[in-house]
Amino acid sequence: MSDPNRNLVITGFMGTGKSTVGRMAAARLGREYVDSDELIEARAGCSIPEIFERDGEARFRALEAEVCREMSVGRGWVVATGGWTLGQPGNRAAVEAGGVVVCLHTDVPTLIGRLGGAEGRPMLQGATESIEDWQTRLDTLLAQRQPTYWSFPLSVDTSRLTKDQTVERVLALWETFAEEAVPDALPVMSPDGDYARGGSYAVLIGEGLLDRLGPLLNGLGHWTTVALVSDDVVGPLYAGRVVASLESMGLKVARCSMPAGEVHKTLDTVSDLYNQFLTAGLDRSGLVLALGGGVVGDVVGFAAATYMRGLPLVQIPTTLLAMVDSSVGGKTGVDLPAGKNLVGAFKQPKLVAIDPLTLSTLPGADFRAGLAEVAKAGIIGSPELFARLEDGLKDLSWIIREAVAVKVDVVEADPYERGRRVVLNLGHTFAHAFERLSHYQLRHGEAVAMGTVAAGRLAVDLGHCQPAVSQRISSLFDHLGLPITLPNYDPEAVWDAMTSDKKKQGKRLRFVLPLDIGQVEVFDDVSREAVLAVL
Repeated sequence: MSDPNRNLVITGFMGTGKSTVGRMAAARLGREYVDSDELIEARAGCSIPEIFERDGEARFRALEAEVCREMSVGRGWVVATGGWTLGQPGNRAAVEAGGVVVCLHTDVPTLIGRLGGAEGRPMLQGATESIEDWQTRLDTLLAQRQPTYWSFPLSVDTSRLTKDQTVERVLALWETFAEEAVPDALPVMSPDGDYARGGSYAVLIGEGLLDRLGPLLNGLGHWTTVALVSDDVVGPLYAGRVVASLESMGLKVARCSMPAGEVHKTLDTVSDLYNQFLTAGLDRSGLVLALGGGVVGDVVGFAAATYMRGLPLVQIPTTLLAMVDSSVGGKTGVDLPAGKNLVGAFKQPKLVAIDPLTLSTLPGADFRAGLAEVAKAGIIGSPELFARLEDGLKDLSWIIREAVAVKVDVVEADPYERGRRVVLNLGHTFAHAFERLSHYQLRHGEAVAMGTVAAGRLAVDLGHCQPAVSQRISSLFDHLGLPITLPNYDPEAVWDAMTSDKKKQGKRLRFVLPLDIGQVEVFDDVSREAVLAVL
């Protein structure tokens, strides 16, 4: 990572400003500027539109791959790539081997204004040149490519920035990560399924990420004030480091706080946060950060979703449970006396930043509770993750990433829990009842472990699952140090608690049941008698 010749590579969709920013960054750094498209044209002896017309896109892509292989060695360049140069996995791997990549993003209205038409843009040209046709092609092409663009961990949104502001943000990322490991990134599709219209974000995973949040968040937009909210347990541990990183970028930070614990996951706490936001002068150009576990993420997320009709939100989970579950997917909310999460909103974050090093201060019981959600992810969609857990907790960063990837796959397909997303509630119909009857003294992960064991046994009783699968589930939770014996509550009381849960469909309870490791289904025809028999 200490190679002084590492390249700074700027990529992104057409019209995001790659060439201009690249030239300005090269001048600031005193480095040679290289445009990958210009290298291709020099080798072909003609312009890129002529390459497409004469030899087709395949020839252009072959020349593009040659140029990328040349950049696999650090040469001290500042490089601006073509719009889809790094969309090819081989090209990306070569370029990342020799440098640090920063991806530029721009909203669609800004892109349309900058491009002005399809002239000189082979990928936007069609049989006709009407405004509607090229803009439709632009939307389609951007939607296809945005998942790749959001998979680059380092990014700058240039939509409302001057050229100088964009360069400053690119160079801040360069200075931060030129000699450090770049975090891993998982792109998350926008809730409307339309990348081209915004709303997409990335989940970043990397050790030491807390100390590098300033450059990362500065690249997301232009913020008047950043409200950093944490609780009275996590705040003293980590808030100072986050504030220092943000202030190093010149950001104005207002520290806000809330009491720790599920008992404070209430509308009263949200109301208190509103007052703190007002006192801090947080306006529509502000940003809200949630630093802490699942309670902090849920409460602060709901406050961000409703304050001034919604402010941008960044989730910074510090517990394993929050990292792999509550911070991803946009569900926020608070509890009522009648049950958990009965008031809430869907609020997609601008970013989720996961630093596994924060787990070093997590109490062992809370860490084990988080493992319940990790195991749940394996049962839902990753037999490899489940098997890794059976083999021990090796490579925690990989385990977190794989668990998050399972959740991302589900929430992309069903962002508002109208269908498939219900599978994420594996074990939760039982678990929420157990939590309620314990007056929320049970940790959520402990309740999920017992609830998932109960779901496995119910699946066996109903003939949906082999006994060996249910036994394997119970054995893993036991191996992870989680409870597998159901709490000694009256079965009728558990059933009554279930019927008040918000996850029921009409008058029917929905149960997510395992069919095999990596395969679950939803059932709403489970009889009361079958449930009581398991309990």
